[in-house]
This record gives sequence, structure tokens and C-alpha cells, in this order.
Amino acid sequence: MLGVDPGLTRCGLGAVTVTGGRVVRIVDVGVATSSPDEPVERRLLAIADAIEAWLDRLRPDAVAVERVFAQSNVSTVTGTAQVAGLAMVAATRRGIPVGLHTPSEVKAAVTGNGRAGKEQVTTMVTRVLALAEAPRPADAADALALAICHAWRTGPISGAAAAAAAAGGVRAASDAGTGAGSPGGSSLTAAQEAWRGAEASARRSGRRVAPARPTVGR
Repeated sequence: MLGVDPGLTRCGLGAVTVTGGRVVRIVDVGVATSSPDEPVERRLLAIADAIEAWLDRLRPDAVAVERVFAQSNVSTVTGTAQVAGLAMVAATRRGIPVGLHTPSEVKAAVTGNGRAGKEQVTTMVTRVLALAEAPRPADAADALALAICHAWRTGPISGAAAAAAAAGGVRAASDAGTGAGSPGGSSLTAAQEAWRGAEASARRSGRRVAPARPTVGR
């Protein structure tokens, strides 16, 4: 699973793997960069080359990309959208499914709070993956969060396993004693339970929490 946090100056790239027991482990993390002094087309080429190199080297089963939304800074969102498009095209050319997730979805899936700050996301990513130190810069942590979010949304682990993740590492559902398919066992992570609760609350008040975008591609 490869997460791509699109950006023209810094594009976060983070890969994780999920075993049969739903243990989430880091594979690699990094940031592709381009210089603001270069023409836009050369900057896009540099980022595209980096993304394609990661795809060819890691051969992920899926690619999770942040869904771009309008911001006040038009130039920033334009570059972000362009890089997101590069990632989706590169994955699709290789027959790799693409999943789109909004920042709020990712934050809710990883921290249980759709409005969590970057430091909180970084902290939870560090705990979930049981890393010795926090991934830096924030773009790298955000890419890993995207990969984790997509992995959990397409193949959720049990709530007990997610609780273990918050304590410093993810254990297999069977080890936690409540397999996702077992009677009475939850098929959602603790963060996903919080997201579901927020969605129900929003529905009662007439608002709606944006659901995960369906996976597209193969």
C-alpha cells in the first residue's frame, strides 16, 4: 500500500504492508522534492519520475492519494492537484487501483478526530507503526497516514488491535482475542468507530461526514 501526499515542492511518499493478521508495518517513507526556481513542467517531471520509481520498486497493491479540495491559495491547490493527477495516472498505467481520501477521513481513521492537527497525526502514525522516531517532515507522516487509512478502510482490523496500536504497535486480531470475523468481534478500528460515531451524530444534526471514496482502477 503506497500513500501519496501530493505537493509540488514536497510530495510525501509512504508505504506500509498489512499481513494476514492485519499487522501494519512500515515498508518505506520519503519525500520527493522540486525546486521553486525551476519551471513548473520540470518540477512536475521530477515529482513524476520519483513517484514512478517508487511504484516500480515497491509494486504496491494499491495507491492512496489525498483528495484535493479548494483552498484560498489557488497556486498551491493547483500544484497539489497536478501532482495528485500524476500519481493517479502513474498507478493506473501499471494497473494499480487508486483510492482517494480527504484529509478529514485520514485524520479520523488514524486519530479518531477528523480535525486533528499535523502533530497529532504524526504522533499516531509513529505509534501505529511502532517507529523509533517520528517520520519527518510532516509530508512523509501524512503519506503514511494515507496508506494506513486506506489499508484499514479496505481491510479493517479489530477494535482491540487498533487499541494496541495506540499503545505503541498493532497486534494481529487473533492475538488480541477478537478477530474481525469472530462472533461479537468488531470489524472496525477504534478510530473508525469514532468516525462512525461522528457520522451518526452529524446525520442527526442534518450534516454529513464525508465517506471514503471508492477505490477506482483495476
